[in-house]
Amino acid sequence: MPRADELFNEIDKTRLPAHVAVIMDGNGRWAKKRSLPRVAGHREGIKSVREIVTTSAELHLKVLTLYAFSVENWKRPRTEINTLMRLLRQYLHRELKTMMKNNIRFQSIGRWRELDENVVKDLEWAMVETQFNTGLVFNIALNYGGRTELVDSFREIYRELLQNGRDPDKITEEMISQHLYTSGQPDPDLLIRTSGELRISNFLLWQIAYSEIWVTDVLWPDFRKQHLFQAIIDYQKRERRYGGITRTVSLTDTE
Repeated sequence: MPRADELFNEIDKTRLPAHVAVIMDGNGRWAKKRSLPRVAGHREGIKSVREIVTTSAELHLKVLTLYAFSVENWKRPRTEINTLMRLLRQYLHRELKTMMKNNIRFQSIGRWRELDENVVKDLEWAMVETQFNTGLVFNIALNYGGRTELVDSFREIYRELLQNGRDPDKITEEMISQHLYTSGQPDPDLLIRTSGELRISNFLLWQIAYSEIWVTDVLWPDFRKQHLFQAIIDYQKRERRYGGITRTVSLTDTE
């Protein structure tokens, strides 16, 4: 693979994706390949998070969303879950200064308020500390599921309809978008998945309707800025039609 600086120079800075979402997959397999416990893969994955967040800010992307902990992940061993939450808290405390320096606004999406009380406090602290930053919006999806997001959105809309006596036939796509966890943010232009798996794993189901998808065999702990650049370059080569067609003008066409 070319060096990161070479790939960076290939990127058209005028056509960057506004929102990049990433399914961070492969921590366990990274550790298994090295005969290490799964938690070693999670620890190593933090390095990738740090580099991709900082690089996204330097690129002046508007939004970066990382899928960190799904509603299905509660099926994992309790010791692994506890380690993930401890690593999350450590990351927030260690990286706050970097987020402030890079003008990054931190947000959490999902049913994150159902997490352990200490985790919730640290998440709230990081969000409050960075709330006035105006650069990259860094979403971390915690206790997140695309279907639960839609359920929460529909429940909130239903409550508002009852309270205001409004007609349910007036519900629009825009109204649903306004009640999602990512309300006010552009939908992802580019969805990246590491580890080579060809599935979206219940992630941003509404928002990725027209996202370009880029899959790499690279495991998340090995994912670095050059891979992000490679994904963006590939994205810029694609033609986004949003369900329409591209009309090619032939020599026989008349005005």
